[in-house]
Amino acid sequence: ADVVVYDRLVSEAVLALIPAATLALDVGKTPGFHGMKQNQISQLLVDLARSGRQVVRLKGGDPFIFGRGGEEMQQLQAAGIDCHIVPGITAATGCAAACGIPLTHREMAQSVRFITGHGKEGKPQLAWESLRDASQTLVFYMGLTWSAELSRQLCQHGRDAATPVAIVERGTRRDQRVLIATLATLEATIARHQPQSPSLIIVGEVVRLYRPQAYSTPNMQAAHSSR
Repeated sequence: ADVVVYDRLVSEAVLALIPAATLALDVGKTPGFHGMKQNQISQLLVDLARSGRQVVRLKGGDPFIFGRGGEEMQQLQAAGIDCHIVPGITAATGCAAACGIPLTHREMAQSVRFITGHGKEGKPQLAWESLRDASQTLVFYMGLTWSAELSRQLCQHGRDAATPVAIVERGTRRDQRVLIATLATLEATIARHQPQSPSLIIVGEVVRLYRPQAYSTPNMQAAHSSR
């Protein structure tokens, strides 16, 4: 690559693989602060490609699951620029596997839903009644800010308040941390332990299978709330 345009979720270990002569551009967004708007990032990719350079757009996880990869692909295609998509592992499957939580399990969960925990205008606008099935695992991306609203709505629409919840902070990394709560204690657990973005929220009976001693390395941490 002549240019690498990367997001903030790309690890330092991966960034270290970029050759020194390659231009590396950070266009990552942090919660509450977007240095570049999405349309500006997409246009940047178009402009760089049109300048005759080989461009890599580097994202963490799967660019097609809450990663805006589809929007960027569309703008490149509209500009007549060839692009090749390299598949990634989305945070839900990566983080769950990294802490030993199966998202589906024959005795506990026969389906799984990937859900954005942050709506276009902030507060999530979801079909809450469709999320009440206890045999369905729910995985919320970007849900920390609205975690109290998520737990309140799920309980109001039929989910048991005792449903176990895992908050996976910095999942798959050496400093991964897992917090265990229930829907009833989720807000208090987050207030007590102050997890930071990126964090994933997993809701469902499969969380009961989590065993910290089996999946934590000396550099990983596990914290548990009382239920």
